[in-house]
Amino acid sequence: MRSRQTQMPSETAPAVKSLKRTKAKANAAAASAGTQRSALPQASITEIFRRFSEALPEPKGELEYANVYTLLVAVVLSAQATDVGVNKATRPLFAIADTPHKMVALGEEKLMDFIKTIGLYRNKARNVIALSKALIAEHGGEVPPSREVLETLPGVGRKTANVVLNIAFGLPTIAVDTHLFRVANRTGLAPGKTPLAVELGLEKVVPATYARHAHHWLILHGRYVCKAVKPMCPTCLIRDICLFEDKTV
Repeated sequence: MRSRQTQMPSETAPAVKSLKRTKAKANAAAASAGTQRSALPQASITEIFRRFSEALPEPKGELEYANVYTLLVAVVLSAQATDVGVNKATRPLFAIADTPHKMVALGEEKLMDFIKTIGLYRNKARNVIALSKALIAEHGGEVPPSREVLETLPGVGRKTANVVLNIAFGLPTIAVDTHLFRVANRTGLAPGKTPLAVELGLEKVVPATYARHAHHWLILHGRYVCKAVKPMCPTCLIRDICLFEDKTV
């Protein structure tokens, strides 16, 4: 998918570059403080993903979308909300507003009517309208295939950017949500004190063959098998490899 970007005004470019450098330094510091070596040997890590791949060769995210823009909006809306709830709200929304121009024309008040069943809907509506305006003004109405640029958009953080880059542009990014964070730490696959530490830890150990779908496998595993309260260890594909001490029977 192509993305067109208009040139930034010269007076704003230095500020943006400075912000990017600051973010990069902060990310590096946070990662170094929380990253640990995988507790599993590389052969075991490869076997984990081989099993996931065999069981589900083409894992998919569960958010519904019509194009790259609606994917971005859906992911922004999904923060602290369920995919089921977001899909219910966005089906009628995306039927009439599936581009930045249409969303801006819809307006913040009407957008809130569509998404009022989603948590933090007022703030999310404000961000969706603002990011839509930014896409129009700075990127020709298209979603840019760059994490750094995506993170400059209102309401878009690293996890959201990684989801969009992975699903829409096929990049081997890893979006760490609560499910993936839990699985990475429980199994010993990529222990880390922060989502960024887990993300960077996984990037180091996930075999390139499986990198494209790794975060989907881990998220789905955490959502449906390695649950927070009562993990389904007896039916787990990787029970014999996982280092979690409190396995259920």
